[in-house]
Amino acid sequence: MAPQPIVIPQKSPRVVATSISPPTQTLHDRLRHRDSHISLGAIRQPKVLHPVDNEDLKLLLLENISQEAVRYLRAQGFTVDHYTKALSEDELVEKIPQYHAVGIRSKTRITERVIKAASKLLVIGCFCIGTNQVDLATAAKAGIPVFNSPFSNSRSVAELVIAEIIALSRQLFERSFELRAGIWNKQSKGCWEVRGKTLGIVGYGHIGSQLSVLAEALGMRVIFYDVINIMPLGSARQVDALQTLLAEADFVTLHVPEVPETINMISKTELEQMKEGSYLINNARGRVVDIPALIYALQSKHLAGAALDVFPAEPASNGAPFDDSINFWSTALRNLPNVILSPHIGGSTEEAQRMIGDEVSQALARYLNYGSTIGAVNFPEVDLRAITAEQGDNVRVCHVHNNQPGVLRQVNDILSPYNVEKQYSDSKGDVAYLLADIADVSPVDVNKLRDQISQTHANILTRLLA
Repeated sequence: MAPQPIVIPQKSPRVVATSISPPTQTLHDRLRHRDSHISLGAIRQPKVLHPVDNEDLKLLLLENISQEAVRYLRAQGFTVDHYTKALSEDELVEKIPQYHAVGIRSKTRITERVIKAASKLLVIGCFCIGTNQVDLATAAKAGIPVFNSPFSNSRSVAELVIAEIIALSRQLFERSFELRAGIWNKQSKGCWEVRGKTLGIVGYGHIGSQLSVLAEALGMRVIFYDVINIMPLGSARQVDALQTLLAEADFVTLHVPEVPETINMISKTELEQMKEGSYLINNARGRVVDIPALIYALQSKHLAGAALDVFPAEPASNGAPFDDSINFWSTALRNLPNVILSPHIGGSTEEAQRMIGDEVSQALARYLNYGSTIGAVNFPEVDLRAITAEQGDNVRVCHVHNNQPGVLRQVNDILSPYNVEKQYSDSKGDVAYLLADIADVSPVDVNKLRDQISQTHANILTRLLA
């Protein structure tokens, strides 16, 4: 039986302009927001696009993602299921086949097995900085872009580091614990002001650079190490080697991604290179520090203390035990003095979660509604200006394909009976992405177009929006 023609919506819902606080926006968002004000001058209103298959898009949000993000996505017309906890791989494999998008934080892992089970999945949103919990390569090969929020919690993490520096230097947690146990132990031995001390920042990105400014405001001397040359803020100074930083710094704080080069980057050798009586702080990723080696450095008194907010393995939900069943060294670490342990709360502030929710939910909506991949971490970044409300017979082709010669010629041959108003293509590794707006498309032709492009030899995923 031949497929029934799909009716293309001829009238777009009224577009309402909203004002978003500047810190939550990228430059791209601000330009788009500016253009929306111009377009609302009754000249050309942007058209709200919809998938031509008319299937309601369902989103799965896990790990207690911001309610503001939930409300925003529902206001976009999506069906949103919201859960407060992470799901295991088996639970995801069972649940994810019905969803077109999934939003996670740091505990849920989107593995190759999960992606293969996600027959309808179009996009993944990481409501956090890191994306190492997602198999990015497999997602790209399946035509699934992954979005994150790389900057929104930078200030929250930087402030936590400042708090940890002061708490470690004053043995604050030890004194507080003793007093809670009914023991009065007022002392100054081994307690220091942070003024005049040297902070060594490993990774001078958005968090490291903000931390640099805050630390100098406290009177600290700042040095940093990064794999690329970066212009420092204030009086900070870049050093040429990690070993140089470790030998000079009274406090060493890590702000690097988890990549093969950074796993166990702080191990026995590096800990021995640190100054005697110095402190180590890790709010980056759990596997960048060799924890057993750190335990030995603390037990031997070579280091005076440490603060850890991230761990190689972390419980999946609040209330779960943090013991040797999670990491074999957990008990030894918990029993050490002047060690601050926190449950991955670096970005857990109301402000950060609101901004992360805004940024990632908008990225998901832009991709699902308009095909824009600006900000995707594993995907070519492609965007086109909006189709206007007056262009009622225009269709947007979103074509993900293998990066092979001849694809554009093949697709353009299919589009040749129509007027291609605008088109943009880019590639990243083995995956390429094409956006094209075509005019004068009749409802009868929509199914034919989608089928023809989907049957091309390099096709990964083809969507038509109208």
